[in-house]
Amino acid sequence: MRVLVLCTGNSCRSQMAQGLLQSFDPKLEVYSAGTKPAACVNEHAIKVMAEIGIDISTNKPKSVTQYLGEEWDFVITVCGSANEFCPMFYGKVKHRVHLGFDDPSLVSGTEEHILNEFRHTRDRIKQKLYKFYEENLKEG
Repeated sequence: MRVLVLCTGNSCRSQMAQGLLQSFDPKLEVYSAGTKPAACVNEHAIKVMAEIGIDISTNKPKSVTQYLGEEWDFVITVCGSANEFCPMFYGKVKHRVHLGFDDPSLVSGTEEHILNEFRHTRDRIKQKLYKFYEENLKEG
């Protein structure tokens, strides 16, 4: 089963979603990309994922153009902007799914407040993605 998770910057939500999906089932082929990839994965995303035992520290943001023309069982968009651009995604895609999450990188305040917002987003992604995994990806 091949899954591509799309976001705008591929630095927070899509990276967390990729790590989480892969943790649910190592047999899944999970990739993530962005419509406008950032220079690096957000340090807060790396930190809150490490808190639950998932290492995304070596991940690099990638452009969606790298995956155009490939075959996918699911393309999942995790932010509104990527969802708007998703119809431009070329390739053989069996199913397109949108699971929207607010961008925690837009939050300002103390370090603890920002980390709490990242944790909240991580936990929401985990909850929604696990339900999606159980209903669509998990093998019998």
